[in-house]
Amino acid sequence: MRIRYTKWGGVPHWAFDMEPLGQDAAGRWFGMRGGAPQQRGDEPPVALPHDCVLLVPSDGCYTAFWNAAGTVGLYVDVTTQPVVNADTIDVVDLDLDVVRLRDGTIELIDEDEFELHQVRYAYPAAIIDQARSTADWLMRTISAGHELFDELGPHRLAAYQH
Repeated sequence: MRIRYTKWGGVPHWAFDMEPLGQDAAGRWFGMRGGAPQQRGDEPPVALPHDCVLLVPSDGCYTAFWNAAGTVGLYVDVTTQPVVNADTIDVVDLDLDVVRLRDGTIELIDEDEFELHQVRYAYPAAIIDQARSTADWLMRTISAGHELFDELGPHRLAAYQH
């Protein structure tokens, strides 16, 4: 499955292929092995440094990655509602990200980019509100140890690695 992220207005952001791992009540799950190519815009492809799994939620304006290595265990992009097609998933990245570091620290990052892009890409007010409310929900939900982020995602990652 080809996963394609753009910025608002269709500006290419990230694109990569992932292997489908199934679907459940949370959404569609995908895996990507360390060493797989990923490409940012028109830049040359780079190798993913480690295995990861991705959740494209059945409901919600985000995508979530669980990483097998590195300092960031969970990386959640605030997005528009992902659009699932036959062989692609298209997502508009809205800059804000919620990360959980390996030490348990949870942070909202890229707020400066979000502020800048509201002007540069002329985000509609409804998109700004949706991005902020999604980021707030993610911060609360991840901080509360919600099953999706603390159990289901790590379980999918562990199963993918075996």
